[in-house]
Amino acid sequence: MHREDRPWGTFEVLSDEPSHKVKRLEVRPQGRLSYQRHLHRSEHWFVVGGRGRVTIDGTPVEVGPGTAVDIPAGAAHRVENTGHEMLVFVEVQHGTSFDEDDIERLEDDYGRVAQP
Repeated sequence: MHREDRPWGTFEVLSDEPSHKVKRLEVRPQGRLSYQRHLHRSEHWFVVGGRGRVTIDGTPVEVGPGTAVDIPAGAAHRVENTGHEMLVFVEVQHGTSFDEDDIERLEDDYGRVAQP
């Protein structure tokens, strides 16, 4: 398994196959991922611990353990931890590309938005 630290927390790759990728993500309290979109993959998130907010195309949804969220390819999305403990979820990616270069960051708290 492959684990990476990010400014918002960590992720671990559980499975990386030609047809899909599965990750386990932990978002620190008050941390949030970039508001981003992917052109070549959809994602399914299943929350297993903590509390947070998922925003898809500008619409926020509160999430907690047992909540599932589907993010279609091309949809702008972000997750943020609104609680006091780690927000933990499993992400299943499905599509034709799972590379980091399929991330278009629209907003980012950590200065990672590509400038035109």
